[in-house]
Amino acid sequence: MNFKVSKRIFYNALQVVSRAISANSPLPSLSGIKIEVNDDHIILTGSDSDISIQKILNNDDEDLNLIVKETGSIVIEAKYILEIVRKIDADEINFEIVDGSLTKISGLSAEYKINGMRSSDYPAIDFSKPSQQFDMDADVLMKVINQTSFATSDKETRPVLTGVNFRCKGGKLECVATDSYRLARKEIELEGDNNFNITIPAKSLNEIVKTIDKDGKVNVCVSDKKAQFWISNTLIQTRLIDGSYPETERLVPTEFLHEMIVDSRDILNAIDRASFIKNEGISIVKLSADSKEVVISSKSQEVGSSTERLNVISYTGDPIEISFSGRYVFEAIRTLSTTTVKIQFSGEMKPFVIKNNEDDSILQLVLPVRTYS
Repeated sequence: MNFKVSKRIFYNALQVVSRAISANSPLPSLSGIKIEVNDDHIILTGSDSDISIQKILNNDDEDLNLIVKETGSIVIEAKYILEIVRKIDADEINFEIVDGSLTKISGLSAEYKINGMRSSDYPAIDFSKPSQQFDMDADVLMKVINQTSFATSDKETRPVLTGVNFRCKGGKLECVATDSYRLARKEIELEGDNNFNITIPAKSLNEIVKTIDKDGKVNVCVSDKKAQFWISNTLIQTRLIDGSYPETERLVPTEFLHEMIVDSRDILNAIDRASFIKNEGISIVKLSADSKEVVISSKSQEVGSSTERLNVISYTGDPIEISFSGRYVFEAIRTLSTTTVKIQFSGEMKPFVIKNNEDDSILQLVLPVRTYS
């Protein structure tokens, strides 16, 4: 293996694929980036066996300046190759296997020799395309992920809740996330006749957001074992989470006794100001509302209390007092990306719904908290 390539483009590609690599990989080879050099392109692969990222650099990009003297492949520890390429102060860098797996990396007057690993020791990853596929605008996919993945669970006791459920039927894609205390649901229309019900790890989805170019298209391919996201010359492949996702439809109230419409910034700021008062590290915020006023408050025996009257656009229904996690409601409202929000209540100890007043495709649900004060 012997080639020369643009440092900037190569380093950026290394950064992308390295995001799939775990610091605690059980397989030594998975701590490295696999470099495959062909006559007119380079394939870089990083994986932790749950998520794999593959980046193809080819001569379609004139700035790549790829000159291949000898094809071949090698696996180099990710932390070393990233640091070496970053530190070399040259526009172009040279790679050459000089002895077995000993690899020389050089540029201008700098030269490193690093022990690599044979590519034959790298686990075989099946990157074949599943048959069910559809295209999405990149900004739509980003919105789907950002408006749902935050509500997944970070506890492994119920693995299926650590992912977002993607269910497609009849041209409609429904994406749901819940940690059993809150729920986020986003619906979009899709072209084609796809039919699937899969759960994708939130960790994988968050890596996809970091890689997406907002202006492009994403080709999504799914099977019952994996999901692929093709973003230009970058492929992100993720395993799916086994197990049946809980039926969440019954959790969403269909009748509401109280409704409040409020400026998003006003209620976010009020919750933020109330949330610094915590009980055992958790911010519990109380909302008291009637036709005359709406009050946001919080209190703690150790810290003290806060009270703030909230300016609302409208409130309908009988008086209500309800307590909730300040963080959960703050995150739910923030993801709606709207100037006004509609909050609908069914009762003081029943889940309440937060909606974008101008977009019915997104719904956030939060369970209230019982307080004894």
